[in-house]
Amino acid sequence: MRLVPAALTGWIVTAVATVWPVGAALAACGGVLAAASSLLWWGAAYGPARSARQAAIGASLVAVGLVGAGYGVAIALRTDAIAGHPITAAFGTSARVTVTPSENAVALRSGRLMFRATLQRLHGDEISGRVVVFARASEFRGLMVGQPMRFRARIRRPTRHDLTVAVLNATGQPTAGRAGLVYRAAQTVRTRFAATVREALPADQARMLPALVLGDTSELTAATNREFRAAGMTHLTAVSGANVTIVCGAVLVLARLIGPRAAVGCAAVVLGAFVIVVQPTASVLRAAVMGAIGLVGILSSRRRQAIPALSASVLVLTALAPHLAVDVGFALSVVATGALILVAPVWSRRLVARGVPTPLADALAVAAAAQVVTAPLVTAISGRVSVVAVAANLVTAVVIAPVTVLGSAAAVLALAWPAGAQLLIRFTGPEVWWVLHVAHWAAAVPAATVPVAPGLPGVVVVGGTTLLVAALWRWRWFRAAWAAVSAVAVFCLLAWSLSGLVGSS
Repeated sequence: MRLVPAALTGWIVTAVATVWPVGAALAACGGVLAAASSLLWWGAAYGPARSARQAAIGASLVAVGLVGAGYGVAIALRTDAIAGHPITAAFGTSARVTVTPSENAVALRSGRLMFRATLQRLHGDEISGRVVVFARASEFRGLMVGQPMRFRARIRRPTRHDLTVAVLNATGQPTAGRAGLVYRAAQTVRTRFAATVREALPADQARMLPALVLGDTSELTAATNREFRAAGMTHLTAVSGANVTIVCGAVLVLARLIGPRAAVGCAAVVLGAFVIVVQPTASVLRAAVMGAIGLVGILSSRRRQAIPALSASVLVLTALAPHLAVDVGFALSVVATGALILVAPVWSRRLVARGVPTPLADALAVAAAAQVVTAPLVTAISGRVSVVAVAANLVTAVVIAPVTVLGSAAAVLALAWPAGAQLLIRFTGPEVWWVLHVAHWAAAVPAATVPVAPGLPGVVVVGGTTLLVAALWRWRWFRAAWAAVSAVAVFCLLAWSLSGLVGSS
């Protein structure tokens, strides 16, 4: 547990110093804390009034101070370098630039798209830095992660504090370069898998399966995206730690026949290959680390291994990629993983003690814990909170593992044996149909999402409501009232569904 405060310190210091220029001040505070805590630790460990408890506290505070000082210095150097970046002299002008996309493009309205990239050249001179690019979708069709793109762009000052050096608005046709071998191999797998899926499944399912397996949402319609957001199921269409855990877990189960060491080796190989195929962007690497943590927690069934692993991952990722400290997706991954490690097992045991079957208790606990801890952050982004998310994720949880395993195997087979891949893909058809219909049904429920003020007010409202419910849950009258309200809601929902069926007939 000593790593937890250190990880939180590194994360908070990096995030705060990224938004405000206070890195040096935070580093100085960390140094003072480390010096003062070292005196406390020395006195408790070697002084006349020795105390093991105070020595442990002093050692933890020393670690927190050192981490705060180190991360404060690192982020201060990074923000100073961005403030003095050569591209600042080009703000408000137009220039030829060369960038390498680092993430898949996101479709915007009016036929435009946005993607993050690494700047390679400006006016023909070598340069570096993270940039955000806006462009016409028709001109950047077929954009691939890792493929250099050269085009003319208007250069603007970044509006967000996320260690981005500039915002580029593309104004002309790009000239595409040649991506590296790893990126080309990943694109080949994704392209052939998508083509094989289109031959084996109906159109709506063919668009959804690549999103569920590889996080490829390029073919999803705007209506489907709206339904998944309303149902609280958007995490299913993005590569997450759950995908990585399912794939590696399936390999471990099969590979145990050849011994534990070989099983771990096979799982490591599959993990690396999976990261390459879904493209090794920052979000995918984050998902791989979080998925590995979840896998450790599942295999060991002990939180003592998963908690320090989670803390160490936060320390490593915020050091190597400090922009993740202000990335909402990173925060969602961390808090969701922490909830699955700490909260879900406790809730599951309580449900089992009340007579709920273990598999159902585990599913309920996982869905509820993930929703409770992520709802405030999701509300801050969207300004809405889904009231059907727990139910929708619960009824789809049972089909996600088969879809992920069969789809991943089909993606590999599509390269050498398309017929075999199509056979596996057809087995995923009923599961994909179920996911689509659950999202459609949940999004159509009256008041499926409730509007809440976005930003910090939304976090306070949703988080405060969650804490209030948790505090009142100990009282029997509150649980009885909650059960009564839930029963009425279910009855109204059934009546609404039946009236819809009668009306359609």
